[in-house]
Amino acid sequence: MSAQEPVLPGYKRTEAGIIPEDWEIAPIVRGCSLISGRHVMAQYCNTEGRGTPYLTGPADFPSGLIVQTKFAERPSSMCRDGDILITVKGSGSGTIVRANADYCISRQLMALRAYDWDSDYVYLVIENDDSVFRSAAIGLIPGLSRTDILNKLIPLPPLPEQRAIAVALGDVDALIAALDAVIAKKRDIKQAAMQQLLTGKTRLLGFDGASEPLRQGYKQTVIGIIPIDWDVARIVDVASITTGSRNTQDRVDEGLFPFFVRSQTVERINNYSFDGEAVLTAGDGVGTGKVFHYINGKFDFHQRVYKISEFSDRLIGYYIYLYFSNNFFDRIMSMTAKSSVDSVRREMIADMQIPLPQVEEQRAVAVVLCDMDAEIAAVEARRDKTRALKQGLMQVLLTGRIRLI
Repeated sequence: MSAQEPVLPGYKRTEAGIIPEDWEIAPIVRGCSLISGRHVMAQYCNTEGRGTPYLTGPADFPSGLIVQTKFAERPSSMCRDGDILITVKGSGSGTIVRANADYCISRQLMALRAYDWDSDYVYLVIENDDSVFRSAAIGLIPGLSRTDILNKLIPLPPLPEQRAIAVALGDVDALIAALDAVIAKKRDIKQAAMQQLLTGKTRLLGFDGASEPLRQGYKQTVIGIIPIDWDVARIVDVASITTGSRNTQDRVDEGLFPFFVRSQTVERINNYSFDGEAVLTAGDGVGTGKVFHYINGKFDFHQRVYKISEFSDRLIGYYIYLYFSNNFFDRIMSMTAKSSVDSVRREMIADMQIPLPQVEEQRAVAVVLCDMDAEIAAVEARRDKTRALKQGLMQVLLTGRIRLI
C-alpha cells in the first residue's frame, strides 16, 4: 500500500501495510516450524513403490501438482500431509505447493508446518505474496535459507478469523476444482467423439448410408477402416502448404492482426500476409507436433510455421483442422526412432492421408465438435472468472479490508 494512503478508524499502519488494529504482524518463526530436507542415497531409492514417497525437487510438482516419482526405502526428513513445501534450491527456488500426503523430502525442499496458527491461512498468505520468497531466492546460485523463510512477516488476525478466512477462500478453491473437473470431463467426451466421428465409426443422423443400401458398410484403406462412402486423400492434393516469412521479433504488442509463431500463444502484428481460412502448425521448437491453430481472417505467420490453406471444394477447413490436430503428432512420432521430434518437414504434412466424407458430413461433424469446444470455453471462462474472484477476495480478506468476524 502507498505511504500516502489514509489510515481509517479501526486500522493501523505497519511495516507490512495497513491492517486492522486487532491484527498484528509476526514473523513465520513465531507460529511455524521448518523441516529441512535430507539427501537419500541412490541405493536406498526405487521407482517400484517400496518405502516412502520421495520428492527430489521442484520438478516433482510443476504447476502446483505433486507428481511423485521415487520411493525412499530408508526415509530421513519427512513432511506431513498439509505441510507447505518450499523449493529452496535451484531455478524453482521460492515456489510453494501444499503437500497432499506424507513424503520424504530432498535437500532441495523445506516443509513449513504451522502449530499455533491455522495452516490453511498461512498457505494463503504466502500464496498471495510469494514474490517475497522468489525475490529472496535470486542470486548467482538461486536459493533460500531458513532465515529467509522464518523471518518473513505476515499479517496475523486472531485464530478464529484466520480459520474463517481460510474456509471462505477454501470454498472458492472447491468451486474452481469442481469447474476444472467439469472441463476435464467435457474434454474427454469431446476426444471420444472426435475418435468416433473423424473415423466414421459413429455416423451422425442422416449420414449413415441408410438411404443408399449399396453404400452401407466399411472398407479397408491405407489409414484403416472407414465408411465405404468415404474417400482418402493426401493433404497436398486437397490444400496448399506454405511457410511464413516473419521472425518472432516482428511481433507488436497490441498489434492489429494475429501473428502465429512456434507456440500455442498467438502474438500480434500490424501487417498481414494472408486473408482467409487456414490451419497452422509449428515447424520446430518445443511445440513441434503439438501446436495447432485454426483461423478465418487476416493474419501473419512465422517462417517456421506451416500454413495449410486454399482448400479444395472436397474439404472443409475446420474439418481438416480437427483431423490434423488429432492425428499429426502420432504420424510424425511414427516416422522417427527418437522420443521427440525436433522439426517438421513439408512432406510430413503433404503426404499425410486423411479420410474424406462428403462435404455435408464434414460440415456436420465440424458443427458438433465446434459446439463442444464452445461448451468447454464457456466453463473455462467461468473458471477463470472464479480465479479472478479468488484473487480479489485474497487481497481484501488477507489485509483486513473486509472482515468476516
